[in-house]
Formats: sequence, structure tokens, C-alpha cells
Amino acid sequence: MDEIGADAHARALVLQFGWNTTAYQILNPGFLLWFSRRYRAVVGYVRWSKRRVVAGAPICAVSHLADVAAEFEADAAGMGERVVYFGAESRLDALYRGAATHSMVILGAQPSWSPERWTSTVQHHASLRAQLHRARNKGVSVKQWPSGVAERHPLLQRCLDEWLRTRPLPPLHFLIEPDTLGRLGDRKIFVAMREDRPVGFLVASPIPARRGWLTEQFVRGDGATNGTAELMIDTAIRWMAERGAEYVTLGLAPLSNRTAVSIEVHPAWLRFLFRWTHAHGRRFYNFDGLDAFKAKFRPERWEPVFAISNEPRFSVRSLHAIAAAFTHGAPARTVARGLGRAMRQELVWLMD
Repeated sequence: MDEIGADAHARALVLQFGWNTTAYQILNPGFLLWFSRRYRAVVGYVRWSKRRVVAGAPICAVSHLADVAAEFEADAAGMGERVVYFGAESRLDALYRGAATHSMVILGAQPSWSPERWTSTVQHHASLRAQLHRARNKGVSVKQWPSGVAERHPLLQRCLDEWLRTRPLPPLHFLIEPDTLGRLGDRKIFVAMREDRPVGFLVASPIPARRGWLTEQFVRGDGATNGTAELMIDTAIRWMAERGAEYVTLGLAPLSNRTAVSIEVHPAWLRFLFRWTHAHGRRFYNFDGLDAFKAKFRPERWEPVFAISNEPRFSVRSLHAIAAAFTHGAPARTVARGLGRAMRQELVWLMD
């Protein structure tokens, strides 16, 4: 099967079986695609550190999930590789929790809603309504753009470039690929306009088997006012509700502890690393800020998100493979560049 045929086949499987929040993202450039020999199934993954880092979970009928995962892991083992499922959710948790052959780590939590109840949520949330009014009073409006118009649009690209310049870390990849404008496909895009020019946009990716959507990005350019992100999210979820969607999530809030799920067997080194990152990592990533931003929309549920490795104890090599997946193999260099950016910004603040 050539690359075009593989992409088309993977898309068809995603649109039929895509249940994991990250399912559609395996169609982004850079993913390797593995197809089952026995079932209608696909796995999207990248290779680092003798690990196959999977985007979420195998995409297949739920009745075949265990068999497809076993087939994929056997294929990896035949090449001397282990498997790490990053962004796994309840289906893989149920399959592997307590299994001696697999270990898991809680990455955080993702908030979710039923779109049909969104209007009621906003009506009972005065501070959110105030943010929406603030953006509208500043002349911000949000419209859905056709994918063919939005794809590679130079003004949207300018918003993205402006937004990326404000990020502490260089652009990351894997499940947070910033260049979605080049390959929108079945995604929906909602554009915030002010004074007849785009000042931000939201990209929503389908979760077909849940009749749902993931708000994959909400980008704000230099001209975005307070409340712009909230207005984009509100407009998108109302659009989803009008079309009968049953599920929407804002995606993972890393290191969030808003679920009651716990893992008792985290290695001591990993518990220490997560605590240190949560306490000191805000130079690079505002974990608490992102968690609070998503929480202010009053989610109906917080769902745990996991990394699951087919090894009895989660290893340093598996963690390194995850970091490499997001940084294209250069986690140390990416952190060093992020630290340099943070230090330069702090010097600017001190000199002001």
C-alpha cells in the first residue's frame, strides 16, 4: 500500500472506529501507520529509544481492542521494541490495570461536556458570561470557516506565528502539532475576527465513535482581547450542539489531579519528577494556569488520561521516548532553548 492509500485507509478507520480523544491526530504528518493483518484496525505511532510511542490507543472495534493491541505489541517485540501508549483513556485502562505485563502512569485529566447542556452551563456561570461580553464589546466575533478557505490561510498563519512567539518552549510535535493549518481535512475551524481581520482561531478535531469533538488548538494572535478564547470555545460548542454532537473535550490538562483515580505503583523517581515538574516547570509550561483555564468552564466530568507501557515497571527509557516524540528527538536541547527564552523574558521584565 502506497502512502496515499495508507492515509486514505487510516482515515476511513478513524472515521469508523475513532474513540480515543487523539484518534484523528494520527493523520497528522510524521506518524507511522501500522495496520492489523487480522482486523480492520490501525495504530499511529512514532519511534524513539527502542519504543513505539502510540497516539492514544489502537483504532478498531472495541471488541477487537485486546487482540489488536497484542498483535501490535508482538510486531514491535519482533523488532526489539517496546510499546508506550501515550494519551490512553478508559478502554486501555480497563484492559491493562493490574496486569503484571504492563505499567501505567497518570498524565493528568481532560474535561468534557455534553454539548446539548452547554447553554445551561453558560447561563449559570456569571464570570464566563462576563468574559464573553468583554470580547464582544471589544468588537470580537467568531465564525466557522470552511476548511478549504482556512487551510494555509496567510492571516491565520500570522496569528499562529504570533501565538508561538509567546510560548516558553519551541514548537512541540506529536499530539500537539502546531501546523494543523496545512492539513485540516475533517477538522472544523472557528475564526475570531476583530476590525475585519483574524485575531485567533480554534481547531476542532472529530472523535467519530463518540459523536464528539476535541478542541485541539485555541490560538490567539496579538490583536486578541480578553475573552477571545472563551468566545471561540463557546461558539464552537454551540455549533456542535446544533449538529447533534454528544461529547466535547478541551483535551489533556497535564499533571491535573482532578480525578479520583490513583496509581499506587508509580516508581519513586517518577513521583519525584512529577512533583518537581509541577512545582518548578512553569518556566516552560503553566500547568496550573492551563488546568484553571479549563476548569473555569465547569466541566461535567474530568476523565483520567494515562501513559501505558508494556513493561512491568514504567522505565526512564519510556519517559525519554515520550519526551523525544514531542521534541523530535531533542528533549534536552528543547528544554535548554526554553530556559534561554524564559531567562531572556525575565531580564526584560527586570529592566522595565
